[in-house]
Amino acid sequence: MTLQTAPVLPSERSHGAARVVLRAGPDRGRLERLHQSGSAKAFVHAGEAGPEVVFLNTSGGLTGGDRMTCGIELGAGVRAGGTTQTAERAYRSPGGAAAVTVRHAVGPGAHLDWLPQETILFDHSQLMRETRIDLAADATCLMLEMLVLGRAAMGEHPATLHLRDTRRVMRAGQPVLVEPLHLTPAALTAGPAVLEGARALATLALVAPGAADALAPVRAALDEPGTRGGASAFDGKLMIRLLADDGWSLRRQVARLLAVLRPGPLPRVWQT
Repeated sequence: MTLQTAPVLPSERSHGAARVVLRAGPDRGRLERLHQSGSAKAFVHAGEAGPEVVFLNTSGGLTGGDRMTCGIELGAGVRAGGTTQTAERAYRSPGGAAAVTVRHAVGPGAHLDWLPQETILFDHSQLMRETRIDLAADATCLMLEMLVLGRAAMGEHPATLHLRDTRRVMRAGQPVLVEPLHLTPAALTAGPAVLEGARALATLALVAPGAADALAPVRAALDEPGTRGGASAFDGKLMIRLLADDGWSLRRQVARLLAVLRPGPLPRVWQT
């Protein structure tokens, strides 16, 4: 008797896009347009300092071949925040990289706090991500990116993964911040020129006139146990870089720094 196997079908990949447009209203920003498709969803909440936009990937994570885009557009004078509903997860890839594109536009006199929750990178994951914030000539922004290497509580120690993560901030069409990050297996070693054995890392960037005024209080707050970091200010930018033993220590340190850098509480979907 001859057994015949069923043909192997390619697995279905997740695709999604979400975009929110906010304009000035009689009180704070008002929702003008919300587009969402596929596995990308967006919600708008009334925050203490202005509207909060929350993005969600309903597929539960990213793997090879997935494509996700999201973005916020702020009209003149609008102050708003953006975040993600949960930590994003990049899982083992069966082949190829997942791709995430983030595009924000901040109008004249407006301000955006882009504070996504962490991205957890699992062993053998492949992720390409590009984040771009386009500022009007007098607009400002605060940008956060957190990365966690596996789940320490589950005994996970990723040794093979690939990440290309590029962040750009443009002002009136000119670049003011371009930061490419490339993580490979070699970067996961314990050498001082790479991650020094850290399991989590983050970058915070404040792009605004007078950003340097926050440098001293930020440096004073860089003392959370299990973390190490540094801060510098130049050309209307404040840059903070953090390494941590685990994701929870990193989140606590980031929460302390955000209390220095912005008014009001953390995004309501955060858990600290």
